[in-house]
Amino acid sequence: MKNNYKMIEARNIHRKFDALEVLKGVDLKVNKGEIVSIVGPSGAGKTTLLQILGTLDEPDAGSVMVEGVDLVTMSEKDKALFRNRQLGFIFQFHQLLPEFTALENVMIPALMNGKEEGEASRKAKELLAYLQLSDRLEHKPSELSGGEKQRVAVARALVNEPQIILADEPSGSLDSKNKDELHRLLFELRDKFGLTIIIVTHDKELAALSDRVIEMMDGRVS
Repeated sequence: MKNNYKMIEARNIHRKFDALEVLKGVDLKVNKGEIVSIVGPSGAGKTTLLQILGTLDEPDAGSVMVEGVDLVTMSEKDKALFRNRQLGFIFQFHQLLPEFTALENVMIPALMNGKEEGEASRKAKELLAYLQLSDRLEHKPSELSGGEKQRVAVARALVNEPQIILADEPSGSLDSKNKDELHRLLFELRDKFGLTIIIVTHDKELAALSDRVIEMMDGRVS
């Protein structure tokens, strides 16, 4: 799946929070179809960088190019559209909405993207079936295991057919069995859907499986 076509290119990214300089001129290139893990100690700036790549935060300086388009210069409305249509997010603690069923949680991004309810439901059911959750459609998050919740979160990330998946410690809250299953799943999804995946992780096993590992230390790529 790897090639030399750049999907993402971040240049000279700086980010401060008050007097604390979290990112100190980060450069990053990720090719289309590549799985890249970003590793480093807590406080290195990994999650801040991921949030900037995902337009959830803005750098104080620098650019983030996706297929030649600078996300930093987009309007807030265009960023929101880009985020919903082109990016999928997977978080450590799932961030499923507790009052909604698994099916509804997966449908929500599709509905926000303008899909009709029937089409959103069809797509969500298709993904949940692929992730072996067809018998959990009407279960709320409190009725799901940790591994099931994370697979629902993966389906939610995929429902709008994004090009890029950004994962922040995706296996951090899982036991060993579910961790291994999630790791295999990410690579299977890359091959099936042609995804580009960037993972922030402390998990050495997951990082070792990636196409490339980027190490961060004190706000810089080392």
